[in-house]
Amino acid sequence: MKPTDAYSYFNDDEKEKIRRAVETAEAGTSGEIATMIVYHSNSYPEAVVLGGILVAGLMALIISVSVHYAALLSHIPLDMTVWSFVPLVVLLYFPARSLFVRFPHLKLPFIAKARLMHAVRERAIRAFFEKRLYKTRNENGILIFISLMERNVWLLGDRGIDSKVSHGTWQTLARDISGGIAAGRACDALCAVIGKCGELQAEHFPKGPDDTNELPDELIT
Repeated sequence: MKPTDAYSYFNDDEKEKIRRAVETAEAGTSGEIATMIVYHSNSYPEAVVLGGILVAGLMALIISVSVHYAALLSHIPLDMTVWSFVPLVVLLYFPARSLFVRFPHLKLPFIAKARLMHAVRERAIRAFFEKRLYKTRNENGILIFISLMERNVWLLGDRGIDSKVSHGTWQTLARDISGGIAAGRACDALCAVIGKCGELQAEHFPKGPDDTNELPDELIT
């Protein structure tokens, strides 16, 4: 995946299906639902550095060993020491590092699971405020946030709806979407969860006569 895959992950028909799902879910409630998808939630610079060093070290080791054995076979005296290995690592570090910048998913083996979870949660919270979901009149906005590279989903409810829904319910809905993504039915799973969010909101915040659509229904990328 490239970073632009967040935009193209769902095709136009699927995006329209998601928009209609949000519109339908909000039809019976004053609550608001926003959906957002990003490629990754953090650039993870520490993983770029660590990955670059390890790959450069491995490449330098392979080159050093190859040169050493080639010299032995050719009966050429060659003294390979740490003083020749280290400059080679430094020389190879920047090309190795660029791999992790160009292909971000390569960072994953160098990032702890807790770090990934924290990054996605922080990005979801930031998006919640950036998209002004906290500005709904009844504080009943819900953000469904999908981070592709981390394969992680977060649901965040404003305090009006969050106070009426258990943390376990949010987790279950997030797992439903994650499972759908893993099974190759991301759009259907997302639309199903949007519908369930609408039911939760309608239960606690039924639609009033003066209700207005306070947030866009389209998928945010």
